[in-house]
Amino acid sequence: MTPSFRTLSTSLALAILGGAATISAGSIVLGLGATAAGAQEARAATATMPPVNDGLPMPGFDITQGDTAIVITDPQNDFLSPDGVTWGVVGQSITENGTVENLDALFAVAEEVGMPLFVSPHYYYEHDHKWHFEGTLETLMHSIGMFDRPSALDMTGFEGSGADWLESYKHYFEHDHVLVTSPHKVYGPDSNDLALQLRKKGINKVILGGMSSNLCTESHMRSLIEAGFEVMVVTDATAGAITEFYDGYAASLTNFRMIASKVDNTDNTVAAIKAAYNM
Repeated sequence: MTPSFRTLSTSLALAILGGAATISAGSIVLGLGATAAGAQEARAATATMPPVNDGLPMPGFDITQGDTAIVITDPQNDFLSPDGVTWGVVGQSITENGTVENLDALFAVAEEVGMPLFVSPHYYYEHDHKWHFEGTLETLMHSIGMFDRPSALDMTGFEGSGADWLESYKHYFEHDHVLVTSPHKVYGPDSNDLALQLRKKGINKVILGGMSSNLCTESHMRSLIEAGFEVMVVTDATAGAITEFYDGYAASLTNFRMIASKVDNTDNTVAAIKAAYNM
């Protein structure tokens, strides 16, 4: 008996979404209608390499002048400096991914071509420590004084603190193409004005990087996509906490690949930005 259209459709969907899970990296995968001669090597996305023939669609992401911007989450000492309060859990991932250097490359190419770059920082003021309830890592961040400032109106102790920018990035903030939004308070931009600022600048496509991958960065990706922005993630321009039992970066990488329009590394992204600006 000839299978029904519904059965064929279901089988095809399962093959596309789940087939790659049974094929080890480095093996040969045949696409629909492909022959052995046209087979490609299969590779899942990694921090430094984009995926190849991993069984998922690749919508793509075109960088265009005027409506594409870079968004960086939390490029601050408490994440990125060895003296920061979270370095003990994020340092391995940052070092392996080259996150500090790759974020610098994104800042630098934005400055070189004049591309809009938005920074969504994380600050906690004294009144934030009086919340009546918190999630797991909110509790941790508040208990270790992460991103602490006296208030929105008081810069006392900010210079060189955990809430301050990484020192090597500070000179980028002197230019008009860089816009710092109001702080987000949990993980996503729902509590700050990032989406508003992007819209007011005519931006509808976002190249995303920053810290921390499975928390603020992933939450920004999800929120911006829900708000109608097209988003790609620079996978080695972010990093996550790794503990004895959990790997935050690995968790985020899966979600970046499954949700964003594109994932790619810093070198390829920088090259694509320069090409879009005819450089």
